[in-house]
Amino acid sequence: MLILGISAYYHDSAVCLVRDGQILFAAQEERFSRRKHDPGFPVKAVEACFAYTGTKASDLGYAVFYEKPLQKFDRLFSTYFQYAPRGLGSYLKAVPVWAKHRLFLKEDIRTQLGRKDLPVLFTGHHDSHIASAFYPSPFEDAAVLTIDAVGEWDTLTVAEATGADFKIVKRITFPNSLGLLYTAFTYFCGFRVNSGEYKLMGLAPYGEPKYKDLIYRELIDVREDGSFRLNMKYFTYATGLTMTGRAFERLFGVPRRKPETALRQVDMDLAASIQVVLEEIMEKIVVWAKGRIPSDNLCLAGGVALNCVANGKILKKQIFKNVWIQPAAGDAGGALGAALAVWHRHLKNPRTPHPGDSQAGSFLGPSYGEAEIRRFLEERRIPYTELPRPEMARKAAELIDSSKVVGFFQGRMEFGPRALGGRSIIGDARSPEMQSRMNLKTKFRESFRPFAPSVLEERVRDWFDHDRPSPYMLLVYDVEPKRRRELSPEDQARQGLAKLGIIRSSVPAITHVDFSARLHTVNKDVNSYYHAVISEFEKRTGCPVIINTSFNVRGEPIVCSPEDAYRCFMRTNMDALILETFLVEKQEKDYIQADESWMKEFPLD
Repeated sequence: MLILGISAYYHDSAVCLVRDGQILFAAQEERFSRRKHDPGFPVKAVEACFAYTGTKASDLGYAVFYEKPLQKFDRLFSTYFQYAPRGLGSYLKAVPVWAKHRLFLKEDIRTQLGRKDLPVLFTGHHDSHIASAFYPSPFEDAAVLTIDAVGEWDTLTVAEATGADFKIVKRITFPNSLGLLYTAFTYFCGFRVNSGEYKLMGLAPYGEPKYKDLIYRELIDVREDGSFRLNMKYFTYATGLTMTGRAFERLFGVPRRKPETALRQVDMDLAASIQVVLEEIMEKIVVWAKGRIPSDNLCLAGGVALNCVANGKILKKQIFKNVWIQPAAGDAGGALGAALAVWHRHLKNPRTPHPGDSQAGSFLGPSYGEAEIRRFLEERRIPYTELPRPEMARKAAELIDSSKVVGFFQGRMEFGPRALGGRSIIGDARSPEMQSRMNLKTKFRESFRPFAPSVLEERVRDWFDHDRPSPYMLLVYDVEPKRRRELSPEDQARQGLAKLGIIRSSVPAITHVDFSARLHTVNKDVNSYYHAVISEFEKRTGCPVIINTSFNVRGEPIVCSPEDAYRCFMRTNMDALILETFLVEKQEKDYIQADESWMKEFPLD
């Protein structure tokens, strides 16, 4: 039976097609519409799904939406009456959207898919997250922790999962939300809500957690079991279109940083403080879950599960022996979870865990054949060189070793926010200049942002303080001490963004200012082509580590098609583009003079 899962109308719309419990296809709408975090109905993703899998709407047994709209409307309505008359403007803005898209969603889905008789189901928002984390995991049983901003009412749930079913054993509800607390600091530090949280996480190591005690004293009351309550006098998200207001500014003694203005030391200290608070509360909840649920396994989902720093610390403490995190942990993953929940919970089908996991490396989007790529290049009259894969892997390693920045496009597109070697920009992790160069001239983004390493799975322990696979770039661990450089007293004394540019290890381009790295381990069986590139690089250099960042520029989604990849390549100062077995190299005339004026808003002093 074919089941189509859908997430839409809030953040990062997506579809997932499941056949008899097996994931056939999953992708976000943004990759096709080219609108980052596209919240609309995933029309183009549905078209791509049907085209790639050779299916159509008439083949579907069910369509399922990832949350229950009427329960969410109940929360919106109840919140307004609780805080009335505050929030009237926000309420009047939200209600027409709900009336248009959510209250008649069943018919909307049928109309969008062109099938009037299609059975349409709805799962709970957190049920979708729980299902997305547990069902693809390699575990027969697990505790499942979901933390996000808010679903219908839930903001945090702990579930006990066994076999093909699960039950929620703990929940925290709106307006008390760990996700919204972190997002409030994201907003206050001048980053975009629902997309800038990873910037706040990356900024944290530049600061000191000076405000941790103040946060605990004024903003959040936390119990030993991890339960918490927010002091809502400091937050405006329940009544308005912002996250914080004047009370928040008075508490910390500074105004909110305006977006795209210079980062302040206080922003870095606030980032460090809320990051520590998040980690400590998550640890309390995980400890409680371990005492309540008789399993060695933990699964994580929800937007907060994308905080790879917190994830790495939880795994390292070994509260649970094993941890598995849904690669598309945010709302996009809800489409996947909803489809699997219908198969296992609604239809009562059994589940057999896959020894690794059943997510297929999260390579679940479309791929493009060599004939299709050749036709694209020849129609556009783009000069190229064609090489067999083994030779192209050697060529890619040679380019990286020559300090070239390479766009690498191959296989199926990744599902989720991370590029995992299918739609990646790659470079030399040994280069002291590569982080700055790729940030400013290729990605056109903030200079403080760290890059992630891709490392051969079999070589990870030699280079990082980590002995397990991290295939989805959702764990942060430290660079192995023997690979680090001893810092001078002058370097150790540097504060804030002055920490940038210090050579901290033999792979400085992926070593963050606290010696950490967001690990991506590459398995030969899951991604053989990308593994071959890194293997060839190790043969040349002795280093099995390269830079891996998503194939996109600031403000745009990761590329999907060869045309997307070529357009991005030509709009940046990448040196070479590999499209499967085709190599396009930039001529001197093709390099652009990048407008870096906006980068002046992020000075180093």
